[in-house]
Amino acid sequence: MTNNVITYFGGPVFDGTDLHDARAVQFHDGVFHALLPTGTAHNPGRVIDLEGDILSVGYVDLQVNGGDGVMFNDDPSVATLQRIAAAHRRLGATTILPTLITDTADKSRQAISATIEAIRAGVPGIAGLHLEGPHLSVARKGAHDAAMIRPMGASDVEMLLEARQRLPVLKMTLAPESVSLAQVATLTDAGILVSLGHTDADFETCREYIKAGARCATHLFNAMSQLGNREPGLVGAVLASGGVSAGLIADGIHVHHESMKAAWKAKTGPGQFFLVSDAMAVAGTDLTEFELEGRRITRDNGRLILADGTLAGADLDLTTALHLLHTRVGVPLVDALGAATRCPGELIGLSHGLIKGQTPLSNCIRISRDFSGAVPLSGI
Repeated sequence: MTNNVITYFGGPVFDGTDLHDARAVQFHDGVFHALLPTGTAHNPGRVIDLEGDILSVGYVDLQVNGGDGVMFNDDPSVATLQRIAAAHRRLGATTILPTLITDTADKSRQAISATIEAIRAGVPGIAGLHLEGPHLSVARKGAHDAAMIRPMGASDVEMLLEARQRLPVLKMTLAPESVSLAQVATLTDAGILVSLGHTDADFETCREYIKAGARCATHLFNAMSQLGNREPGLVGAVLASGGVSAGLIADGIHVHHESMKAAWKAKTGPGQFFLVSDAMAVAGTDLTEFELEGRRITRDNGRLILADGTLAGADLDLTTALHLLHTRVGVPLVDALGAATRCPGELIGLSHGLIKGQTPLSNCIRISRDFSGAVPLSGI
């Protein structure tokens, strides 16, 4: 049936690994079928001209706090997850980790239950859960509520281990100040992705936690010990450790582009940098302010700030982030695209690419050639 075939042509194609020119992409019955030289094959069904736009696998965003006017913390429910996931899908992120910011143990349990139910119900785009806190350092709390930051206890470990058994992906941002090496080893042995962040720990301490199993760092440079002349901090530990990947908030506000450029060149592999939005409730809306559990956050010229001026998440989408990474940091476009798709996907165990499997049309996006936005491809 030719009406079940769609062919896209007329723009670069990013398959998750390589960027192809002069290629057409064909989908049969809503899944990837072939990457063909333009003009070499008959094209039954619908034929769509990309007009220079990029066809890509969808973005993977591992740090999404909110969207469509709501925050996950305010109402950790399936309905909230549906709204957040739909908002980010409209921005090109076809796979996300909803993120709960430091809160009570009860709120964490609610977030775990809601995510399990959302995945069971087939809510599109929800890959798992990211708990950013509450086991952080007050000294590097950022916008997190200091009153809710606390050490990890036995009951917390039990809750996390049980959650991991029921979630395909569980990511946990924590600080050495609040979590022991033994606890990290227990979590990572269970398949939990441990990410170091919101910490003032020194270089050697961070290296010990990496040896214990931490494989990630949360929003590099922000809310962490910095790279200094005598003390390299967590930033230095990330750059020196090949087994660690790290998220970047590439909005030009959280991190200067020259700092990102230096870090990109200095990073020891195979660990990689990946882009995150750290998006809040304003994502996908024109809201100028919102509240996070009683604290007002104002949207001000690309910044989200608390009353005291502290940055509170980011006013960012991944198309904007990859454009900055490419044009200001100087990362080749193919690598910038990888940082928004393949790299975070691999970190959470996804094989994220057209050629690697029967990729659904719904998991692909069209990125405007001027990088003004991205939209998911329409289904049949």
